[in-house]
Amino acid sequence: MNSKSLVLLTFAVSAFSLLAPSARAEDWPQWRGANRLGISTESTWSVGRGTPPKAWQASVGEGFSSVAVVRGKLYTMGNVGGKDWVHCLNADTGRVIWQKTYSCPSGGDYSGPRCTPTVDGDKVYTLSRDGQAFCFSADKGAILWKANVAQLANANEPQWGFASSPLIDGGVAIYNVSSAGVALDKNTGRVVWKSPSGDAGYSSPLPHNLGGAHGVALFTAQGVISVDPRSGAKQWGHPWNTQFNVNSADPIITGNNVFISSGYGKGCTLLNVAGGRASVVYQNRNMRNHFHTCLLLDGYLYGNDDGRLKCIELRTGRVMWEQGGMGKGGLMMADRKIIALTEQGELIVANANPKQFQVVARGKVLEGECWTDPVLANGKLYCRSHEGTLICLDVRRR
Repeated sequence: MNSKSLVLLTFAVSAFSLLAPSARAEDWPQWRGANRLGISTESTWSVGRGTPPKAWQASVGEGFSSVAVVRGKLYTMGNVGGKDWVHCLNADTGRVIWQKTYSCPSGGDYSGPRCTPTVDGDKVYTLSRDGQAFCFSADKGAILWKANVAQLANANEPQWGFASSPLIDGGVAIYNVSSAGVALDKNTGRVVWKSPSGDAGYSSPLPHNLGGAHGVALFTAQGVISVDPRSGAKQWGHPWNTQFNVNSADPIITGNNVFISSGYGKGCTLLNVAGGRASVVYQNRNMRNHFHTCLLLDGYLYGNDDGRLKCIELRTGRVMWEQGGMGKGGLMMADRKIIALTEQGELIVANANPKQFQVVARGKVLEGECWTDPVLANGKLYCRSHEGTLICLDVRRR
């Protein structure tokens, strides 16, 4: 089948109908969802014949920010003319509820913010590519506090700018800034703790309860490290050096195991953490996540391996299947379905089946350069391009 036929292939109905009586919708309050796993429990969605209808379209500025959706409001970011814009839109109509702007260099190549806003209660937290942290009121957009977290930590700005989406853990907002993170009081912006000056990674903090101890894992420029969110004290770590110091995908933690992966030919490793020490279970190049974090389901990882959609077994790193055509596109999962948006703006829905690659539906939905993870929330699917086009597809079950 040629590429034109694939683009025009219509969405299948029978394999994609979700009929469970316990169907539910779900908000998406932060980067990679409520648990930062990239997986939604939503089951009130389906796709009919043809491409899903577009509910609305908006221009949000250049960047790679994904969306957060809470209580009918959508939050995202973009850059226009050397200014960042933080948008709050009606999630169903795209109507502007509020917008805030501040000066921030666009960044030249690969311009615009990388951060996805984090919604916590009645507050929204953001981070610019040059290290400006903001806390807004979720309803009106009032600036409750702001702080230049990069200056406060004396942190080196990464080559392509800070990319961490803030994590709210207890009373602190944690950012992957400096050598092992920075924490600000979530209500005041006051520094609670900061790590020594150093290079941040491009990933976002991940909360976990490994070995019975609560911690926050950060994939920094030099490796993965877990810290106590209350003090910043190191719990465990493992060195991981890559070309250009690019560690962008978030760690994946299950039981006492930690999976990390990077692009530029580096590959992946599975670590076992015990007694404050991390030991290597395996290391190979079967999964090379340039930007996007894998999705873990039933012991198998589904991810973008250097432009190929691939499934590997977590326990062994063994390749189960692979399929080309992703480019630098992103993905999420819902109801045991992979929802991927390729770099060329093609939407692919496939069963999360380790035995074989099974396409349920696919079709072209967006023009431009698409590197941002799609988001499903409350029967709506949100996709954006780097150039700033944000679309909302209506995938409510009918």
